Amino acid sequence: TGERPYECPECGKSFNQSSNLTVHQRRHTGERPYECPECGKSFSQSAHLTAHQRSHMGERPYECPKCGKSFIHSSALIVHHRIHTGERPFECGECGKSFIQRSHLTVHQRSH
Repeated sequence: TGERPYECPECGKSFNQSSNLTVHQRRHTGERPYECPECGKSFSQSAHLTAHQRSHMGERPYECPKCGKSFIHSSALIVHHRIHTGERPFECGECGKSFIQRSHLTVHQRSH
């Protein structure tokens, strides 16, 4: 357990499965082999294409059990759920202010 024998020759990051290394290497090469037949936008992972295609179909399968709001991506539901729980897991090390999303913390940190 914990073995990661597949190492990226570009950056040294290692993976437990060769398929995960293959997906990772697309970050370096820019390869995006999965193309949306509807609009032509391309993606590095098939799962990202599948999620994108929901935007064309209007499909929003991830629904908040608290308020009923629905989302295209499960990750968006996770972030949304923090509104109900009050969870703010991303804290500024300089001033202690905390945020629901990492990107909000990143923007905030530029003000210091």
